[in-house]
Amino acid sequence: MHDEAIKGSQPQLPTGEVVAINGSVIDIRFPPDQVASLGTAVSIINGAGKPLIAEIQIHLDDVTARAVALGNTAGLKRGTPVQATGAPLQVPVGEAVLGRLVNVIGEPMDAGSLFPADVPRKPIHAPAPPLSQQSNQPEMFHTGIKVVDLLAPLIKGGKAAMFGGAGVGKTVLIMELIRTTVERHSGISVFAGIGERSREGHELLLELRESGVLERTALVFGQMNEPPGARWRVGLSALAIAEHFRDDIHENVLLLVDNVYRLVQAGGEISGLLGRLPSRVGYQPTLSSEIAEFEERIASVPGAAITSIQGVYVPADDFTDPAVAEIFGHLDSSIVLSRDMASEGMYPAVEPLASTSSLLDPRLIGDQHYKTAQEVRKAIAHYRDLQKIIALLGIEELSATDRHLVGRARRLMRFLTQPFMVTTAFTGKSGRAVELDATIAGCRAILDGEADDWAERSLYMVGDIEEAREREASTKETPAKAVAS
Repeated sequence: MHDEAIKGSQPQLPTGEVVAINGSVIDIRFPPDQVASLGTAVSIINGAGKPLIAEIQIHLDDVTARAVALGNTAGLKRGTPVQATGAPLQVPVGEAVLGRLVNVIGEPMDAGSLFPADVPRKPIHAPAPPLSQQSNQPEMFHTGIKVVDLLAPLIKGGKAAMFGGAGVGKTVLIMELIRTTVERHSGISVFAGIGERSREGHELLLELRESGVLERTALVFGQMNEPPGARWRVGLSALAIAEHFRDDIHENVLLLVDNVYRLVQAGGEISGLLGRLPSRVGYQPTLSSEIAEFEERIASVPGAAITSIQGVYVPADDFTDPAVAEIFGHLDSSIVLSRDMASEGMYPAVEPLASTSSLLDPRLIGDQHYKTAQEVRKAIAHYRDLQKIIALLGIEELSATDRHLVGRARRLMRFLTQPFMVTTAFTGKSGRAVELDATIAGCRAILDGEADDWAERSLYMVGDIEEAREREASTKETPAKAVAS
């Protein structure tokens, strides 16, 4: 299996031996003038078990190379033979990986059968498409999630990320996007689980299987309990699979990543083990180039596109963190999740004032969408400005105009909440996917004052404005019946 993972090796490639082991970093001595090239994979024959794959990172001298192991180094000892391969790590791609869960080197992890020997393979390292070959026609990627489609619309073939601290709903939002987009858009889904919990991977696999979209999805996992080398390279393995569908099969691909910050963390662990001096806030000095190596390969070409939606953990809710700021620079859409909104039960907890998209331009999305989005933001911003006054003096101290605006802003925020299909089992509410026209119509109705007399709960966790109207009508009928009886 490992021989296939590094397919492309040539005869009479040099054999070396392990001379030092430092956690996941291994020093290997080769014969003179035969040291393995940087970026290539080597196979460490570790007893009767499966060979351990490692990637060459540094040449220490003419005969010694330092490699990062992509698997567990437990039981490895000095003197263990090492076979060079002469090629980068290669992973299985194509139809064979759909419906499967694999690890960083392309081995099945779902208790299914092994991949056949003739399955196509691609190297995990590849250049980004040249600018001359990239398509730059912005087109909206509809998700059916009201607040995202209205205020931070995704671009087909673009990169979007969800920023948030622990426990604000990044993974749930990504799982909902997998389900809704695979059902709404024909194409392939590739999910990269970088440093996530085993429980989340198991839940995702069951959810995709039950919803019937697993057959069009490939899952690539480097879990939290795996060595840093596996977490560091699993994103590139998923990219190789996505690029094959885009370039060779000309399919649109949805690449979901949870979570890019874990890739940075794994790179930091590797950097320390390799002996590099840390940079700002203790991050690796190669932070910018590592993120760029991953992000710049996500692009659209004429006829097919890779659309990426990524989760980004924000340490201590600090959006000025160097890793978070670096990731921001590569994105077309930024969806910021708010802990305050999550604590109020406003799910999805998308912060309407901080979330944005390069697609928010009247020339691209039309005047009505742009105008509605700006008015929604303006109303919520005005409400936020008045919140301290309301908390200190009460809403009665506001002018009549301000009271009307505050009421509309609160109703808008509740209307932008939405029950998800993936949370039905926990909330008891069936999920909703809402078309953009219905979202705009609902926001316009609230902005124009139609819902001024409605109870706020009538707009909370609904789909379109018609559902809210029905709920409001039923709440008015119920007290009347109670009085009559």
